[in-house]
Amino acid sequence: AATRAFDDADERWMRAALVEAEGALNRWEVPVGCVVVRDGEVIATGSNRTNELRNGTRHAEFEAIDAILARPEVNNDASAAGFDRCDLYVTCEPCIMCAGALSLLGFRSVTFGCGNDKFGGNGSILAVHESGCHPCGVAAAASSSDAPNDATKNHNGTYPSHGGLFADRAVELLQDFYIRGNPKAPKPHRPLKPEAKALRSASDKG
Repeated sequence: AATRAFDDADERWMRAALVEAEGALNRWEVPVGCVVVRDGEVIATGSNRTNELRNGTRHAEFEAIDAILARPEVNNDASAAGFDRCDLYVTCEPCIMCAGALSLLGFRSVTFGCGNDKFGGNGSILAVHESGCHPCGVAAAASSSDAPNDATKNHNGTYPSHGGLFADRAVELLQDFYIRGNPKAPKPHRPLKPEAKALRSASDKG
């Protein structure tokens, strides 16, 4: 994803996303937070709930998207949600899964803090924002008649994405989490080899 000059509004929305990420950290979740802005107002917020719900898909972006779909006037109808007028601000680059959802729903733009060099879908690993979500049936070359449903018929699955806004703070939050440790991380099942046990024992004594 490209970088760009950020204005006061961008900074305001990203600060709000960072507040969501800080809340996730306090709940022992991977600290990623987001806000969805439409017509100059935050219409939804989200933060990681994967540990709480024991569901690896409950990323901040999906929490915010589901909050919009749950609004009475939307009633789970993506075509009535106005995603094409929505801008997402998220503290960490969307993963490939989330980038695909943003493509499918037709978000207007994405601004993120730090990159995601393991799973990033907005340029770090894949550039879903430029190519569209091919597994979803939404590609940059598709015409509106090719779109799989009403939610995507007016866009081609691409959206501008820019990173680097308050990246240092976003990274700091992630470092705080991983230094502290994830209490819900699976315990290793593979027994240690004798030499590994010896190294661990020596380390403990040292």
